[in-house]
Amino acid sequence: MKSFDHAEIEPKWQKKWEEDGLYSVQEDTSKDKCYVLDMFPYPSGAGLHVGHPKGYIATDVYSRYKTMRGYNVLHPMGWDAFGLPAENYALKNKVHPEQSVTENIARFKEQLHKIGFNYDWSREINTTDPSYYKWTQWIFVKLFEKGLAYESHEPINWCPSCLTGLANEDLDGNACERCGSTVEKKPIRQWVLKITDYADRMLEDLEDLPWENSVKEAQRNWIGRSEGAELEFRVKNQELGIKVFTTRPDTLFGATYVVLAPEHSLVAQLLENQESRITNQDEVRQYIADTQARTEIERTAEGKDKTGVRLEGVTAINPANQEELPVFIADYVLANYGTGAIMAVPAHDERDYAFATKFNLPICEVIAGGDVDKEAYVGGGELVNSGEFSGMSVDEASLAITKHAGGELVVRYRLQDWVFSRQRYWGEPIPIIHCEKCGPVAVPESDLPVTLPDVESYEPTGTGESPLANIDEWVNTTCPKCGGPAKRETNTMPQWAGSSWYYLRYIDPCNDTELVAKDKEAYWSPVDVYVGGMEHAARHLIYARFWHKFLYDLGTVSEKEPFQKLYTVGLIMAEDGRKMSKRWGNVINPDDMVERMGADALRVYEMFMGPFGQSIAWSTDHMVGARRFLERVYGVQEKVAEDGETNELLLHQSVQKVGHDIESFDFNTAISQLMILVNDMEKRTSVAQREYEVLIQILAPFAPHLSEELWEQLGHTSSVHREPWPTYDESVLAAAQVTIAVQVNGKTRGTFSAAPTSDEATLVAEARKIGSVAAHLDGKDVKREVVVPGRLVNFVVG
Repeated sequence: MKSFDHAEIEPKWQKKWEEDGLYSVQEDTSKDKCYVLDMFPYPSGAGLHVGHPKGYIATDVYSRYKTMRGYNVLHPMGWDAFGLPAENYALKNKVHPEQSVTENIARFKEQLHKIGFNYDWSREINTTDPSYYKWTQWIFVKLFEKGLAYESHEPINWCPSCLTGLANEDLDGNACERCGSTVEKKPIRQWVLKITDYADRMLEDLEDLPWENSVKEAQRNWIGRSEGAELEFRVKNQELGIKVFTTRPDTLFGATYVVLAPEHSLVAQLLENQESRITNQDEVRQYIADTQARTEIERTAEGKDKTGVRLEGVTAINPANQEELPVFIADYVLANYGTGAIMAVPAHDERDYAFATKFNLPICEVIAGGDVDKEAYVGGGELVNSGEFSGMSVDEASLAITKHAGGELVVRYRLQDWVFSRQRYWGEPIPIIHCEKCGPVAVPESDLPVTLPDVESYEPTGTGESPLANIDEWVNTTCPKCGGPAKRETNTMPQWAGSSWYYLRYIDPCNDTELVAKDKEAYWSPVDVYVGGMEHAARHLIYARFWHKFLYDLGTVSEKEPFQKLYTVGLIMAEDGRKMSKRWGNVINPDDMVERMGADALRVYEMFMGPFGQSIAWSTDHMVGARRFLERVYGVQEKVAEDGETNELLLHQSVQKVGHDIESFDFNTAISQLMILVNDMEKRTSVAQREYEVLIQILAPFAPHLSEELWEQLGHTSSVHREPWPTYDESVLAAAQVTIAVQVNGKTRGTFSAAPTSDEATLVAEARKIGSVAAHLDGKDVKREVVVPGRLVNFVVG
């Protein structure tokens, strides 16, 4: 088999593309645009491992394909370099974060360059560049002016290891997502953004986005909109009340106990109040301590054994019928959801039923229709055992009972306002000046950016103030409003600030006078294809959508939503099946793979591993297979002749399928089709040059270096990446299509048309796309996939 020298070919073409400005992008309004975007990385000191480029390779393949299809493509890259990850790395290595970020970015760029991406580096951005974060600060000022940024002294999540406040989105249960430490509730001064003002709009507009259902559902669950009633249960013999939020006020007469979250402020108040007469204080305190060691996921897991402790001596009064109810603390109630307290109706709530059964508490049926001796009845029907409201329907009774109990109908969200302050150094300074006379005043736009001062020591203080508070010459200033003495805000912004709008700056990265020019924004927006990790479904994507909608209200952007198609990338695990980590010693460096087998082999292998969104373990042996495939492509050129043989049908099928599969991010089946075409070529005595040229063109997005080399060897002087995508003849394909029946456990659930030569992987992938088939597979365990080529696909499910 004829081989090629990737170590010679790849640097040669990377240099040539750079010299020719092949990937430079302009606003060409005569063309349809296509904005393709990766979730930009924070440049860690460890550099890239082979799992990181998977998403970048996918967007590179897609953007190259769209360019060949005649689109004006924007495919940029930049760095999310502020925040805790960068600062903690710098502290660990005893360097200034600015120095470590600069070094790490250089390392990342070097690695990305070797893989041959088509980024327009003239549009590179860095969130730590003052010319960039000037506009992050400008957005904050606008939020402040509109009343959407406010100062608060409420207890917040405090990480005792990172020594900073955290938003709810930065937690894994009740632990810091970054370091794993259990967070504490600590009252400190902080800035908060009123993201909840946009909660309904974010939910409504989510419906029209063509995103994966899993991502949309994650957003819905995190926002957690609930309509219900807020009711107050008075504490007997106390001037205290327990406010509860319930979506079922119609069941109020069935409440038989009340539960507080262990972290609820009222629990601490009752413990400290000698008149509360809690007779089991030691037991209560121990349960609270035990709860702190459990994550939110552990506390609320379905089927989990219910635990709790009664507050002996504390009694609540049901506002509907004045009955006295016992009060418990239990970990299945969360402080950050609703009011942190619930009225428990075990007859009509499964969790309450399990708790009541365990603790031998009364179960009172108030909705007819179930058998509450066996299980909770959560359906509708007529009220019973509800006084004057008995006989009413559930809907009718909800409002009536709420009024009767002195409550009010409200809307509540799981989403909390965004805690925006960080008591750390490495972040965007918050552009606020504190004046004793005028209060907090925004820094004038003409004085932006407020830049970080140079410091020798930037370790967090742990006092609730950032290290900036100790720099008097930076802190002390004058009030922009009255001219009197004032002090700068010393808290900094979270890492999420710069990443909440970065996609807009790529459009107009050098603009000194506005965040983005209106004509450029109108041309490029929205992002057409956005690729990143599923872990950002309830953090970055919510934050970015919030800021974008605010900018839409300001008239800065022209679209309601920032991102159209969204693809989540499946992880590449280590060969041992675990996540790649220096801790496990299982990290594979892409530089080593590129040096050994070439960037094109790495690109082809990562796209061929399996479905794009599926996690899969790395296999160096399988990458060898990708390299061999490219060598076979290279070897076919020995058979090329002007008048060589052509498989017309297979050629048209390949052009159609590879283009279709790139469009839908089914890269593995696209490569499978390329392999079928190469296999066929190898069996012939000769191959027509025209057909071989088409192979090179449709291979080019996956293997850009080898394709460019072969294109040149065929006598072409222009780049293959500037060639139009080949066309196919529908009439040729139509004559050769067969109908494939798709069954689930032997029952036909749909059909589709395919080429008779389609391989099993392609047929299975196409079968899964049929809506009626997907519905019957949803949540099922597929035991086997039975494929009869040219006729049938049958999914055997358990």
